[in-house]
Amino acid sequence: MNRTALTLAAAALIATGSAFAQQSQPAQTTPNQPAPTVNDRRDNQQDRIANGVQSGQLTAGETKNLEGREANLNREIRDDRQGDDGKLTGQERQQINSQQNNLSRSIYADKHNAATAHYGNSEVGQRREKQQDRIANGIRNGSMTAGQAARDENREQGINEQIHADRQGNGGKLTAQEKGQINREQNRTSRTIYRQKHS
Repeated sequence: MNRTALTLAAAALIATGSAFAQQSQPAQTTPNQPAPTVNDRRDNQQDRIANGVQSGQLTAGETKNLEGREANLNREIRDDRQGDDGKLTGQERQQINSQQNNLSRSIYADKHNAATAHYGNSEVGQRREKQQDRIANGIRNGSMTAGQAARDENREQGINEQIHADRQGNGGKLTAQEKGQINREQNRTSRTIYRQKHS
């Protein structure tokens, strides 16, 4: 009986020791894997925004705000590089990293809050959804800049607000005249999206 208890105690000690050794070892890193660059992070954040637009997790207003901030950050990076022969100083890189961290947190918060894009099954709603998909694709593949996406989302937000106000005034429906006006605005936005993605 003593021998069994002693054997169990020894086994427990060995298991605990190996578990402790595994926990105390530093995390394995690949030696030749560089840290993400400013451009890598920008591309990643644009993909996250595009996914949020396409899934409806980001509203037009949220996307406009995020892309406006992204456009400002891009301008800052460009200006910093122009002042230093195309390179960023360590201090500039640190400041940009901090701003990218803030933007990353905002993307996460906006994608996980209660606000979502709702389009409905009407012709107007389907068209709104299709234009959001086109904007998302332009953001994702880089054919649309952050500034262009912010301006397009500003137009989309205006159209959405107009639709909401018109429906509230008419018991949840749009009149034929209101549909015609919205269609003309959507046509203008559609042409703008096309020009931006093909310029």
